[in-house]
Amino acid sequence: MSGNVVPSTCSTTCPCGFLDSALKLTLQTLHLQKIVTDHSVDMMNIKAFTLVSAVERELLMGDRDHISIECVECCGRNLYVGTNDCFIYHFLLEEKAMPTGTATFVATKQLHRHLGFKKPVNELCAASALNRLLVLCDNSITLVNMLNLEPVPSGARIKGATTFAVNENPVNGDPFCVEVCIISVKRRTVQMFLVYEDRVQIVKEVSTPEQPLAVAVDGYFLCLALTTQYIILNYSTGLSQDLFPYCSEEKPPIVKRIGRQEFLLAGPGGLGMFATVAGISQRAPVHWSENVIGAAVCFPYVIALDDEFITVHSMLDQQQKQTLPFKEGHILQDFEGRVIVATSKGVYILVPLPLEKQIQDLLANRRVEEALVLAKGARRNIPKEKFQVMYRRILQQAGFIQFAQLQFLEAKELFRSSQLDVRELISLYPFLLPTSSSFTRSHPPLHEYADLNQLTQGDQEKMAKCKRFLMSYLNEIRSTEVANGYKEDIDTALLKLYAEADHDSLLDLLVTENFCLLTDSAAWLEKHKKYFALGLLYHYNKQDASAVQLWVNIVNGDIQDSTRSDLYEYIVDFLTYCLDQELVWTHADWLLQKSEEIGVQIFTKRPLDEQQQTSFNPDDIISCLKKYPKALVKYLEHLVIDRRLQKEEYHTHLAILYLEEVLRQRVSTGGKDVEATETQAKLRRLLQKSDLYRVHLLREKVQGAGLPMESAILHGKLGEHEKALHILVHEMGDFSAAEDYCLWSSEGQDATCRQRLFHTLLAMYLRAGPSAQDLTVAAVDLLNHHAREFDVTQVLQLLPDTWSVQLLCPFLMGAMRDSIHARRTTQVALGLAKSENLIYMYDKMKLKGNAIRLSERELCQLCQNPFGEPVFVRYPNGGLVHTHCAASRHTTPSSPSPGTRT
Repeated sequence: MSGNVVPSTCSTTCPCGFLDSALKLTLQTLHLQKIVTDHSVDMMNIKAFTLVSAVERELLMGDRDHISIECVECCGRNLYVGTNDCFIYHFLLEEKAMPTGTATFVATKQLHRHLGFKKPVNELCAASALNRLLVLCDNSITLVNMLNLEPVPSGARIKGATTFAVNENPVNGDPFCVEVCIISVKRRTVQMFLVYEDRVQIVKEVSTPEQPLAVAVDGYFLCLALTTQYIILNYSTGLSQDLFPYCSEEKPPIVKRIGRQEFLLAGPGGLGMFATVAGISQRAPVHWSENVIGAAVCFPYVIALDDEFITVHSMLDQQQKQTLPFKEGHILQDFEGRVIVATSKGVYILVPLPLEKQIQDLLANRRVEEALVLAKGARRNIPKEKFQVMYRRILQQAGFIQFAQLQFLEAKELFRSSQLDVRELISLYPFLLPTSSSFTRSHPPLHEYADLNQLTQGDQEKMAKCKRFLMSYLNEIRSTEVANGYKEDIDTALLKLYAEADHDSLLDLLVTENFCLLTDSAAWLEKHKKYFALGLLYHYNKQDASAVQLWVNIVNGDIQDSTRSDLYEYIVDFLTYCLDQELVWTHADWLLQKSEEIGVQIFTKRPLDEQQQTSFNPDDIISCLKKYPKALVKYLEHLVIDRRLQKEEYHTHLAILYLEEVLRQRVSTGGKDVEATETQAKLRRLLQKSDLYRVHLLREKVQGAGLPMESAILHGKLGEHEKALHILVHEMGDFSAAEDYCLWSSEGQDATCRQRLFHTLLAMYLRAGPSAQDLTVAAVDLLNHHAREFDVTQVLQLLPDTWSVQLLCPFLMGAMRDSIHARRTTQVALGLAKSENLIYMYDKMKLKGNAIRLSERELCQLCQNPFGEPVFVRYPNGGLVHTHCAASRHTTPSSPSPGTRT
C-alpha cells in the first residue's frame, strides 16, 4: 500500500490477499470506532437536509409503469432525466421559499426526445459552455443540443465507452472545449478526448494494470477503480500510485472527485475514504453503510445512499449527522452544490438547511464541539466579514453554554477568543454592574438565563463556583484590550465580588491603578463592612480626609473592621507620607495622645526631600509637642542627630531635656535605673559631640547636681582641660574616662594638642607622689598603652628615678619602635629623592652633550618667528623657542605646550 491513505477493511474472501498485520490492526480499530458511532447515531442526529420532491412520477411517465429513471443531470435551472426506454426528458426547475425557511421545487416539462436506440440512457452530462449534453447510450457518447435535444448535425460521437467522466480541472486552455475520460470497451484501457461543439478528438490512450470499472478526473490525474484496487494514474506521464485494495465482486466501486486534487472512494468495511492525487489522505474516513451505492458532497457534508437510507456525514469530524429513510433509491449526485437523489420512478432534491440554523440547533442541544466544528467549516462558503460576525457570536453562545455547565476553562477561552463584551457575563450576576451603566444585553440573546440564580437554580455551591470564575476572569482581562471601554464596569464588579467573598485581592485592587466607580463601590463596601478598604477607595479618589477619619473611627472602636490589627501604625505611616499639611495637623494630637513615641513619626519619618523640609516648620512642630515630652525629645533627636541641623537652640533644648530627665530620674531612683543610665549616656554623647549648645548655661544647671562626668565634659568644652581631668581623676577616680577624655577632646585637632593633653594627665598622675599607689599604676598604664602619644624625652625627665626599666618596658619598646620607624622612613624618602635627582642630572648632562644647530631659517615653535640672537630654550621633544616666549608660556594658559622646558 502506497502513500498515507488510512486503510480500510477487506473481506476474508477478498482475492487481493495482501493485507499485512499493521493494516488489519488499523482496520480493527476503525471497526470499533464504527460500532461506537453506530450506537451514538440517534443521539448525534441533526437536521442538515430536507428531502423535497422535484419531478413527480406522473409528470415523467404518466401511467407507463415499465419506464424507469436511469440517470439525471442538472445544470442551473435545467434538469435532464434519462430513462430505460432511451428517452431524455428536459425540465425547468423553479425554486420557491416556504415560510418555514425551507425551499420547494416545481418542475415544468419542456420536451422529451428519443435517441433512436433500444437501450437505456446510461449517463448524462451537461457542457454548458458548449450548449451540449453528453449522452452515454449503447456504449456511445452522443452530443445533443441542451435546448432542443437534437443531435449535432455533424454526428460527432465517441464510440466504445462503458462510462465516462468530465475533467472539472481541465489542462487544455480552450474555454470552448471539454476534456472527457472514458473507460473503453477495450480491455484495460482508458482514453482522453477533447469534445468541441460539433466534433471530438482523441488525445491519449492509456493502459491500466487491471480492468477499470469507474473513473474520476482532475487535471492530468485519473482516479481509477480497478478490479481489486484503487489507483491514481497520471495519464501524461503514465506513472501510477496504488491507493488501497477493495473487492469489486462484493459491490460496485465509487470514485468521486470532491475538490481540487482530492477524491472520495468507497472503501471496504463501510468506509468512505479520502485520497489526494499524491496518494495520501488528509481527512479521516467516514463510516457509512456496507451497502452504499452512491455518494455526493455538499460541503461540509458527505451524503451516502444505500437501499434503505440516505445518511449525512460531516467532513469536519467524520460523524454521522442525519439519517433520512429512502427506499429504492439508486441515483445520488451533486450538481454545483445541489444534491439530487432518484428512485426508478421519481426525482428528489436534498435541500440543505442554512448552516447558521444547523449551528443554532446544535447549540440549542448543548453540542458545543459539533457546532464549533461546523462553524469553522462554514468559513469557505460565507463572505469573510459576515463569517467573522457570525463566528464570533457562535463562540459567545458556546461560551455561555460551557459556563452554564460549569466548564469554566472552556468558557474562558471561548469568551476571550470571541472578544465577548464582558458586561454580557457580568450582567448575569445581580447588582454587579454599576447603577449608572447603560448596558443592554445582545439581541437576539446569547443565552436563555435571566441571572445567576436561574442558571444555578439556587444551588449555593454552584453559585460560589461561578463567582470565583468571574473573579478570576475579570482579573485576567482587566489589563488587556478586551477591557477597553469597560474598565469601570469590570473593576467595580471585581471590587464587589472581592468584598462579598472577603477576598485578599480586594486591597491589592484598591492600592493599584483601578477604575472602580466611587458611588457604587463605596455603598457596597459599607454594606459588607469593609471600612478599611473603603478608606483606600477614598484615598485613591483623592479624598484623604474621609479616608483618615474612617480609619480613626475604626481605631476608636466607633465602627468594627478587623482587616488590619496595626491600623494605628498604618495611619501614622499614611500621614507621614501625606502632602496635605492641614490633614496632618488635624490628626496630630489624636496620634500623639495614642502614643507619643509612634505618633511623633508623622514628623520624624517624613521624606527628607526639599519640599517636605520646607512644608513643616520645626519651630511649629516643637510648639505642638510641648504637651508631649517624650515626643518632643524624639523630634529634637531627629533634628539634631538625624538631620544634623546646626542650630544652637535645638542642641541646647535637647541637652536641657536630657539633663532634666536625668535629674528627675536620679531623684526617683537614685541614678541606678537602666533607663536613667541610657538617658545619661545620650546626654554625655551630645555634650561630647556637639559644639553648638550653650555651655555656660548647662554648666550652671549641672553645678551641684552630682554629675561630675557632665561637669568634666563642659569644662573641656570651655578649654579648661586641667579642671576636667582633675574631676575625672581626683573626684571620680575614673582613669579610663580620663584617657578617653584626652582622645575625644583632641579629636580633629593636631598631634601637638593630643600630646599636650596626655602630658597634662601624666603630670597629674605623677604629682600625687609615690604614696598614691593607684595613680602610679594609672601613670604606668597610661604610658604603656599610649606610648606614641608622648614625647619620650620629656617623659624621661618627668619619671622618678626609682622606676625600673622593666616597669616601662612596653612604653620604651613602643617609643624605640616609633623612633626607628620614623628614622628609616626618613632615610627611604631621602634615598628616593637622591635617586630622582640623579636621574634628572643624567638627563641634563645627556642633553648638554648634544650639539644644537641654530640657523636663520629656524622658527620659534610658539610664535613662529625666526631667532634674532643665539639664545633659546630647548624642550625635551626637541622644539626651540625664544626665551621670552618660554617665559610668557607660563602666564598664558592658551599658548601651546611643546613639552617640559630644559
